[in-house]
Amino acid sequence: MKALMAMAGSAVPLVFSNEALRRLAGMVEVDTDRIVTSFDEMTPADRADVELLVTGWGVPSLGVAELDALPSLRAIVHWGGGVAFLDPSVAHRGIAVSSARAANAIPVAEFTVAMVVLAAKDAFWVARTYAAEQRFIDRERELAHTGLYRATVGIVGASSIGTLVMEMLKHYDVEVLLHHPRATPERAAQLGAELVDDLEELARRSSILSVHTPDIPQLRGMISREVLAALPENATLINTARGRLVDQDALIAELASGRIRAILDVTEPDVLPAGHPLYTMPNVFLTPHLAGSMGSELRRLGDSATDEVARFVAGEPFAHPITP
Repeated sequence: MKALMAMAGSAVPLVFSNEALRRLAGMVEVDTDRIVTSFDEMTPADRADVELLVTGWGVPSLGVAELDALPSLRAIVHWGGGVAFLDPSVAHRGIAVSSARAANAIPVAEFTVAMVVLAAKDAFWVARTYAAEQRFIDRERELAHTGLYRATVGIVGASSIGTLVMEMLKHYDVEVLLHHPRATPERAAQLGAELVDDLEELARRSSILSVHTPDIPQLRGMISREVLAALPENATLINTARGRLVDQDALIAELASGRIRAILDVTEPDVLPAGHPLYTMPNVFLTPHLAGSMGSELRRLGDSATDEVARFVAGEPFAHPITP
């Protein structure tokens, strides 16, 4: 079975260990030293018998013309999350598609839960006070409003990441609320959450609000001025999804009042221009898009893709299929 690797060449050693590359070469006919960055560089004969594409960040677009030029293509294993590079016609061509979305959800969910715990204890803000004032912090008097026990965490979006966050929060003594338009009360209960249809009500009841919806046009700005205003005093907004989902001007106004806090791994734009107020606001903890797979976590994506190739070669269905 002939396979090709199509992605940014610089990503290969970060994502695939030598062992994973050996596994791939042992399962399919693939030159792991040849990384395709443009399908135009391939001859028609080169493309004619390719049955499997292993793709990742930097993959060239696979539109109708590119798919037509790959007549034998049967499967695409993508070690990234989204598959916007793929024309939706793959579904009608009988081409199976796998994504590492579930593998990439793990570090984002881990990061989010860590932020929930630290936000509940006011860790970031107390650390700044401690460093600035260099004095004894009377926890019982000054921090009586803090603590994770029976805190209410609002989850916006039962995406792969949002779902995993809720599964992880089952191990904590917290109340979880979920806002997701297509979720049922029964599904929310399975995830240990209460379904809340109204987003402003969710915000009103949440001491921590965490955003996990997809970045699609109809959801941009959904964390609106009204939603932010509904958050209670000292509430924390956590965003590890996309900056466009939040009305950032309204967020800055709320933060400037000192009423709420924010933990932001994403902004709009991402990266913010120098001098932007979110860099220096005392009630903002800002990170440069750290939550997704990075460092050693990238190898999880490569291992996940390699396992999917093994399933395909064995004639088994993908563990993580996706329909573009």
